[in-house]
Amino acid sequence: MELILSAKVKNKLKSLRRPSPSFRLFTVVCIVLLLLSACKRPQDALGNGQSRAFTFTDDDDNIVKLNEPYRRIISLYSVHTENLFAIGAGAYLIGVQSSAAYPPEADLLPKYTYSGDPEHVIAANPDLVLIRPFIRRQNPGYINELEMAGIAVVSLYPEQFDDFDAYIRRLAALSGREAEAEEKLSAFHNKLASISAQASNIEHKRTVFFESTEHELRTVAAESLPAKAIEFAGGINIAAGAKALRPGSSIAPFGVEKILEHADEIDVYIVQQGAMNQTKNIAEFSARPGFGALKALREGHVFFIDEKIISSPTFRYLDGLREMAQILLP
Repeated sequence: MELILSAKVKNKLKSLRRPSPSFRLFTVVCIVLLLLSACKRPQDALGNGQSRAFTFTDDDDNIVKLNEPYRRIISLYSVHTENLFAIGAGAYLIGVQSSAAYPPEADLLPKYTYSGDPEHVIAANPDLVLIRPFIRRQNPGYINELEMAGIAVVSLYPEQFDDFDAYIRRLAALSGREAEAEEKLSAFHNKLASISAQASNIEHKRTVFFESTEHELRTVAAESLPAKAIEFAGGINIAAGAKALRPGSSIAPFGVEKILEHADEIDVYIVQQGAMNQTKNIAEFSARPGFGALKALREGHVFFIDEKIISSPTFRYLDGLREMAQILLP
């Protein structure tokens, strides 16, 4: 059956199908806004207008091109593991180095070692493996196999205190936790500044020797974390001029002869305890030949600090700095 319409009705229908000028203008504005939105560079989590996509050179001098954060990460270095948990990226870790013990959550994850079979890591299907330069130097073939399997490998290690912020921000970018990292860094520096402000009021600063290793009685380089802790806590580092063993090292030669030369000048002697130094207590320290001449030993000012909180570039460095301040502040 054919529907017959009057001319008046037909004209009315035509007018309905034809958009009004105001409607056409509205449509154009919407399209323009959509195009501008699509072309706008996305802000990163810091809100500074930068695109997440960026490129940096890691500490093995390899170029890292990052477009999206990684979500299946294996960390083969305890410092990376601890810091990822600290900035809220622990959920993205699918494996850690075999010695991982901190935080406790890390100890529950699958364990891997860079001295074993790389196929174990490859089989876990990570999209990122985090290492430090020492690992590539020790086992270049292991790292090459990971890279040949299409796994991104990024090497990071902050050698000096001043490298810490940049290191944390790179970890944050790799895991997509920039905002959380900035909050942690802000709190970190506020607490550090508070301790440093207290120390700045000390009238009579004490002279400190920091022993990094019992072997050859080494100390620390000027820009290392322990050396900066002495400075922040208001001490005077008697080995401030000690030169690093090699470029990038935090360890510096000193020796027993120099220590005994300054025996009457060392007010406080601090022993770093850990893998690099096995001296367990004051009895073992006192038994060292010639050390009875030390002013610090005679006056009971020999102290021990865990290397994990004074020499490792993590947020627990504040704990080490607090211990240092308790030793040095009146």
